[in-house]
Amino acid sequence: MDLLDISLIFSITLCSLVSGFIFTYAIVVMPGLSKLNDKEFIRAFQVTDSVIQNNQPIFMLTWIGSIVSLISTILTSVIGFGLSENWLVLLFSVVYLFGVHGITIAIHIPLNNHIQKVLIEELNDAAITDERVKFERKWNYFNNTRTSISISVSLLLLILLSLR
Repeated sequence: MDLLDISLIFSITLCSLVSGFIFTYAIVVMPGLSKLNDKEFIRAFQVTDSVIQNNQPIFMLTWIGSIVSLISTILTSVIGFGLSENWLVLLFSVVYLFGVHGITIAIHIPLNNHIQKVLIEELNDAAITDERVKFERKWNYFNNTRTSISISVSLLLLILLSLR
């Protein structure tokens, strides 16, 4: 077992944990919240998201750890073994970084920040419904996208490790 194998193991573990987190949102959290009325939905999402936005330590370690471990894997791969032999490591890592973290930065964080600022007590029912519809449809679409990407890349990295 060499340094690249160890780096891949850390990357696969952390990326898989992130995959599980966003997969859980796709199949449990958001479908559960969808059963709530508009006011309850927004409030429940605000409360749930506030745990993340308050930098829950294990979540942050896992989320940022997946980024750091992939960058480390890219560097270990390219410096130690050459790009011509390990271009798949680079490709899969870049797809994950842009497809999961890029979507999170470009789509989910702005949506989450917006929904955090919604003062449901000050809005009428039509405005609350409008806020929910604009938020929920886009959030779920992109979460399903990043979930598919994260699971696929984790699996591809695992296959790559097994073939080494």
